[in-house]
Amino acid sequence: MAKRTRRTTLADNRRARRQFTLGDRFEAGIVLTGAEVKSCRNGAVQLRDAYAAIKDGEVWLHNAHISAYTHATVGNAEPVRARKLLLHRREIDRLAGKVRQKGLTLIPTRLYTRRGRIKCEVALAKGKQTKDKRDEKRRAIEVEETRDALRSRRRGKWAY
Repeated sequence: MAKRTRRTTLADNRRARRQFTLGDRFEAGIVLTGAEVKSCRNGAVQLRDAYAAIKDGEVWLHNAHISAYTHATVGNAEPVRARKLLLHRREIDRLAGKVRQKGLTLIPTRLYTRRGRIKCEVALAKGKQTKDKRDEKRRAIEVEETRDALRSRRRGKWAY
């Protein structure tokens, strides 16, 4: 019987789903200080403008805001700083190739805990054009209208 792992989402980058078309996703560990871990567990994280970049064979998370932990006396790092992401060499090489060839970007989509460790989900992303965003919104409205029409029709049919 497989062990079930409980995942608690600490931060979610919903804006990324609107602005980018997300592709392959990778789970990465993240190097944090003790005070940053406490702050993350309190939910004081923001991934809105964050992105990941590959430099010298390592993946770095930039512009992620982790607020200072209020009860820490020493060890509070800067809220916005580059943090190292931990991936396997093979994964880093694969990401570097796709970013270089296809012009994709690495975007953090979620920060969550898994087996007591803080993980960062990174996705290969391609920026959406304004037209694509409009089409997506139009499709969502059509689906919602269809659902409402079916629901109201169902209510009228069974209401006596």
